[in-house]
Amino acid sequence: MMKLCSDCGHIGLGFHFRVLLGALLVLGLDAGSSQLLDMFAGQKNQPDPCYTESQESRRCIPDFVNAAFGKEVKASSTCGTPPSRYCKTTEDKDGKFVRQCLICDDSNLKRRHPPAYLTDLNNPHNLTCWMSTPFNQNQNVTLTLSLNKKFELTYVSLQFCSQRPDSMAIYKSMDYGKSWVPFQFYSSQCKKMYTKSPRGSITKINEQEALCTDAYTNIDPMSGTRVAFSTLEGRPSAYDFDNSPVLQDWVTATDIKVVFNRLLAFEDNTNPDSPDDSDSSYYALSDFAVGGRCKCNGHASRCIKDREGKLVCDCKHNTAGVDCERCKPFHFDRPWARATAREANECVACNCNLHARSCRFNKELYLLSGRKSGGVCLKCRHNTAGRHCHYCKEGHYRDQTKPISHRKACKACDCHPVGALGKTCNQTTGQCPCKDGVTGISCNRCSKGYQQSRSPIAPCVKTKNEGGAGKIFTEKPTKIPKPSSPVDMRPSVPDGKEKPCGKCKGRRKKVNIKMYCRRDFAIQAQITSRESINEWVKFTVNVQSIFKKSRKRTIKRGESFVWVSQADLSCKCPKVRVGRRYLIISHDNKQNAQNGLILDNKSLVIRWQDTWKRRMQRFMKYDRRGKCK
Repeated sequence: MMKLCSDCGHIGLGFHFRVLLGALLVLGLDAGSSQLLDMFAGQKNQPDPCYTESQESRRCIPDFVNAAFGKEVKASSTCGTPPSRYCKTTEDKDGKFVRQCLICDDSNLKRRHPPAYLTDLNNPHNLTCWMSTPFNQNQNVTLTLSLNKKFELTYVSLQFCSQRPDSMAIYKSMDYGKSWVPFQFYSSQCKKMYTKSPRGSITKINEQEALCTDAYTNIDPMSGTRVAFSTLEGRPSAYDFDNSPVLQDWVTATDIKVVFNRLLAFEDNTNPDSPDDSDSSYYALSDFAVGGRCKCNGHASRCIKDREGKLVCDCKHNTAGVDCERCKPFHFDRPWARATAREANECVACNCNLHARSCRFNKELYLLSGRKSGGVCLKCRHNTAGRHCHYCKEGHYRDQTKPISHRKACKACDCHPVGALGKTCNQTTGQCPCKDGVTGISCNRCSKGYQQSRSPIAPCVKTKNEGGAGKIFTEKPTKIPKPSSPVDMRPSVPDGKEKPCGKCKGRRKKVNIKMYCRRDFAIQAQITSRESINEWVKFTVNVQSIFKKSRKRTIKRGESFVWVSQADLSCKCPKVRVGRRYLIISHDNKQNAQNGLILDNKSLVIRWQDTWKRRMQRFMKYDRRGKCK
């Protein structure tokens, strides 16, 4: 009994096909029959061949099949449409050759010879044959077979019913019939028919070259015979198929085309006195078989039909695509590669510490890491940054009580607008950079030996009396007069004596129609960022809804600016934080109108609630009717 190569690295039989095909011919079996498939049934598959018992990835390949079985074949010529007469020579009981003429008729089941007979279940004892329309002279007839997916092919086999063509060519397509590449040529006159030498040889330089052979010249063309083409026979790299992208490409095909160019080697007798033999000239085949495996690049053990009914690989190893030809989303930590007998080349997920949903592959980083990791996380969330979203972005610091993968692992810096030199802090400790004489994590109090001043530039000054040590900023620093400048668009504050924090009218939590009518504008906005500029804080806002338009200026949706004095913010009137949505109802200070709105301690700034939308819409209708006075 012949033992098949169950661990061959490429498409199963490969260069062993010659031995297998010879055995099939001796046994009288057919490559498209059930007997051939039964020979491979002994290879028992594990529950999931793509993984070991310890769940480690390994190379897996679909079963070896006749890829042509049941597929549609398109023929350029078929006998019986319209009905026509054909003749064949058979041997009678006495051993004499008798010429028998019949009618092929596509409308008669017993006289039909459609292309579907080429890929049905072939029975050597009861052949069903496709036939071309009989012709007077040699003419080209084409058979086209679509596999509907990429396959890695081992052989193409043609079983003839009667006369074998003297010249024919086999082509393959890798793009579903858009372009064709020659696979093999057959002819007794290779140079005349295909400009090919019948003694051509294959080296590693021309492994994708189609050859022409006259091997069937000495076989009686009148007798039915099988012509088999092995895709890897004689190819030097066949023994190292895993490491030969050239041969991997050579055996890949989505469609096969067979062109019959000439029936007989010599022209028919042109003597006008000879009988007409045109009804005996035709091509006839009983079987068109294509052996191979569904191309899945070693990442699938079977092919299945998707929702649209198309044949696709059942991909494993975190791969995706019709042929498992790419890594699935978020698995780009190393480049995609075909699986081999030594390495499954499984796609690996990017390490983003649960802070990103997408990533990309960076080849340079992959090489610098010693070919271990090349994934770069995209759009890190939860205030994180870095290639792996592994540290906090600017303006935030690490909360050491939570793991880096926690969604609240990064906290916003709470640097005091007066006592700190900036709004960024140490990403490990959260310590803000303090001005001279200022201390505290957020720089919110004077150091020992310092006392609070009214200057925003030097909020704490050294003094002999240490009674002010540790005092928290509760008093407003003295405002510094704004330098006059024709291009300075920041709002100005008139000089005057500052008052301590008093009653804050903007802290109300309720909104009524009276308050709505007495204010100039009402909007819903989200605070996106803040910037301290001398005695002012400039907030960048995203205006999302406008419930009341100001008559003094045009307010539009989208990005805008809101100015609040440092003094009002220190009194938390209004109380504004970055990242939150607010309902803002206020008078419109026309000063520097083209550079944003100005809020003060009389402005109403309340955290937005979605339940307020209906109420604000009722107020808008009330105002449109002219009832606000």
